[in-house]
Amino acid sequence: MHRTRILALFPMLALATTTATLGSASTGCDIVNLTVNTTAKVLTRAKPSLNMEADYELAARAIPGTLKTIEGFHVANPDNEMLVALLAEGYCQYGTAFVEDEWEVADLENRREDSAYHSRRASKMFIRCTNYALDLLGKSWRDNIYGDFDKIKGMIDRAGYDQRNALMWAAIGLASTINQNKDNVSLIAQLPTAKAMLDRVVILDDKNNNRNLALRALPHVALGMFYSSMAPALGGKPKEAQAHFERALELTGNKYLLARTLMARRIGVMTQNKELFRKELLEVLKTNPAVWPEQRLANEVAHRRARRYLKFEKEWF
Repeated sequence: MHRTRILALFPMLALATTTATLGSASTGCDIVNLTVNTTAKVLTRAKPSLNMEADYELAARAIPGTLKTIEGFHVANPDNEMLVALLAEGYCQYGTAFVEDEWEVADLENRREDSAYHSRRASKMFIRCTNYALDLLGKSWRDNIYGDFDKIKGMIDRAGYDQRNALMWAAIGLASTINQNKDNVSLIAQLPTAKAMLDRVVILDDKNNNRNLALRALPHVALGMFYSSMAPALGGKPKEAQAHFERALELTGNKYLLARTLMARRIGVMTQNKELFRKELLEVLKTNPAVWPEQRLANEVAHRRARRYLKFEKEWF
């Protein structure tokens, strides 16, 4: 039903474009804006259907075209914030669930050329995510995000709940870009900014009792990844990382399987806790991905990675 409604809008856009060409510029512009604004509302309402997708490969093939279509509407009406929000979330989610997945497979199989290629692609997705999120936050954020930390920290501390989602996607996009470019010193220097943004999101969620459990779990997963991104000898903090992964599970009633998969992979290997590694991954695999229908795709990703990680158990321990 959602798909039919979305496809039905394409003739409308074509009509609007034709009218803009044949009629007055102002009238044509009004029709285009009206069409795009209507489309943005439909796309926003239809977004949950993708999260509910059970077929990983179908989603992997569908999302890029969807993102480019939304970008086309964004070009037609760059002031529509609903489209910008969809693009920020879409590029971060696509980069994490699909492009980074290809990178990880190539990296684990020691296919260095492919690994480097997919790492560059992932970086591009995350940079787009960050840039769209910064568009939502405003020009002052874009101007200061890579500048003096004390200044941006003050902006972060003053951020309100209405900026919550944009702040989270900017942080996840930035942190994920850093993760793919650990040899880039200027990017590494932005880690405190990404962490401060995620910390602020958690504070805003707790203060306002955010009832979107999937969104509320995400900053905890990201902080879990942050604290486990380095070995303990280099500053990694496995206890803090595990606490955040477990908080994500607690918030979602243990239904967000990706948090468990990542905890097993990051904490298990980081601390050489084979028992935790195996126990948590087997727990994921014995849990039906449909346990949380609204987040079925994320749970399918969790199963996919859990099976992959178990194949490397002997190599990692």
